[in-house]
Amino acid sequence: MITHKRLCTLAAVIMLVLSCGQNEKKDTRELHSEADLSGLTLSTTAGNFFDNKYSGREDITMFLVNTETDGIQAIRQGIADVHVTDEVAFPPEMRKQLGIKKAFRGEESFDVAFAVKKGGDDLREELDQFIREAKADGSLDAVIAHWLEDAPAPEPVTREGVKSSDAAPLRCVTGTSMAPVCFIGEGGEWMGMDADILQRFAAWSGRRFEMKFQDLGSAIIALNTGQCDVVCACLYITEERKKSVDFTEPYYLCRAGYFVVDDEGTARPGFLDRLRMNLVTEKRWKLITDGLWETLIITVFAILLGTILGGGVCAMLRSRRKWIRKAADLYGAFIQGIPTLVLLLIMFYVVLASAGISGTVVAIITFALCFAWSSGSIFSAAISSVPKGQTEAGLSLGLTPLKTFTGIVFPQALQKALPLYTGECVALLKGTSIVGYIAIMDLTRASDLIRSRTFDAMIPLLFITIAYFVLAWLIRKLFNLFLKKK
Repeated sequence: MITHKRLCTLAAVIMLVLSCGQNEKKDTRELHSEADLSGLTLSTTAGNFFDNKYSGREDITMFLVNTETDGIQAIRQGIADVHVTDEVAFPPEMRKQLGIKKAFRGEESFDVAFAVKKGGDDLREELDQFIREAKADGSLDAVIAHWLEDAPAPEPVTREGVKSSDAAPLRCVTGTSMAPVCFIGEGGEWMGMDADILQRFAAWSGRRFEMKFQDLGSAIIALNTGQCDVVCACLYITEERKKSVDFTEPYYLCRAGYFVVDDEGTARPGFLDRLRMNLVTEKRWKLITDGLWETLIITVFAILLGTILGGGVCAMLRSRRKWIRKAADLYGAFIQGIPTLVLLLIMFYVVLASAGISGTVVAIITFALCFAWSSGSIFSAAISSVPKGQTEAGLSLGLTPLKTFTGIVFPQALQKALPLYTGECVALLKGTSIVGYIAIMDLTRASDLIRSRTFDAMIPLLFITIAYFVLAWLIRKLFNLFLKKK
């Protein structure tokens, strides 16, 4: 059963999450141009055009965030005064829902295009041809008007003589997950302006459409390492970005929007309405369940594989040959000296980039390699703690060394090692929260996607907090029952 202490801990975590977002900003300054930004705190996503543009201005304090969701939370909580992003990111209906308003439009306009791998001329030329044809027949303008102005959707496009089965899939990665640019709809399919254009291109070129979400920085790495074919995120064409990727022909002309809190906006919905919005609307609860399943798969198989590999590490640590023990120590120093996230990125983008295996398998291998050292060292220490007299007694009774170890030494070592082993299993479970960096839809990434649609941090974070807590408790409970039984 869940103890009183664990219940108190869970209650404290829930109250902490519930307290998020309560300190919303009440006062805003009237802004009319970029000159009025002096003395204010400006939020924007890290590494984008506006980060580079304003980072050199000493009269502006920059507050860099990972997503547009975090930027809106920043101005609503009073951490920042203004959030700057693409004008299309927050259409009027969404601004009303979020309680924000557009203070003014940016002074510059930017060509928006899709990014392809440097030197990927064939795909770029094919995309350019499609964009030119779509502009000529008006379908491109119709798609943009559909998502930005609620106009009717145009008819789908096809290309005769090309079969989808004859072509490789069009692997797309979006660096943003928000309407109306690119987001997951009710059926679990990607929707939005960018997604719609790329889906039409995939149908036009006879390809099967695939879409994943990654942070923009990781998306560019995935593009350059061949993990995907196209990156979209309402990307501005800049000279700096041209050094890393090639751009297609522009398909839209975008302006920047500077957003502030709207004091006259509608009141925030109540808890039940927020619960419905985060879980029921567009069947967003399926993102949580799918993320939970993905987290369980990675955790369970990484523990199993890591334990098997850990047996080998344990044998190396206890080897009579010095060079084998040194090799094990070197492996341990490597695993302990590199952050798991960095190792995961290296495995996905470098070591296994050309292997053609899924991100889930890469995550299992990576976490198993880390778990192998911790479990192997735990069991090696536990075995060493068993008095040598136990082994000598078994041998004196005529038992073989193997039977002495499995029947006498190992059961005692297991009893000592299991509590620490359980803790490492729980740590591995919590560590899987980073797998979203390689486009895996785990629990944490599911929460991010829901927040990017609802701009409500409390409900998604509350649910994944409870999910991780329950999973960790179940792991401890199962191992404790096994220990008591044995």
